[in-house]
Amino acid sequence: MSLSAAHKAAFRREVPQEGRVWSIRDSHGFPAPGGALPFWSKQSRAKRIVGAVEAYQGFEVVEIPVSDWLDSWLPGLRRDDLLVGVNWAGPHATGFDLTPAQVAGWFEELP
Repeated sequence: MSLSAAHKAAFRREVPQEGRVWSIRDSHGFPAPGGALPFWSKQSRAKRIVGAVEAYQGFEVVEIPVSDWLDSWLPGLRRDDLLVGVNWAGPHATGFDLTPAQVAGWFEELP
């Protein structure tokens, strides 16, 4: 399994446990490089990117309750034709970018 695949699997496993997802924003809003808005399954993962990736230094880490993310954010991303970046990692903040529908399908059975 590639490192990106491991991060994707961790996202699927950790989001229900955490009950929230994390993203980053600055005074201009939430970044969507390459048409994907990044989300992380743990605050520590998002903080690591802000601290390590020059393009994201100065961003703040934002908590989003999973119910809001599933009910509002994912449909909004779908409408805006944006992808979901899951648990991007490494010095260039890379990983899997998936459609909102693919990601929403992972969590259909959450209460």
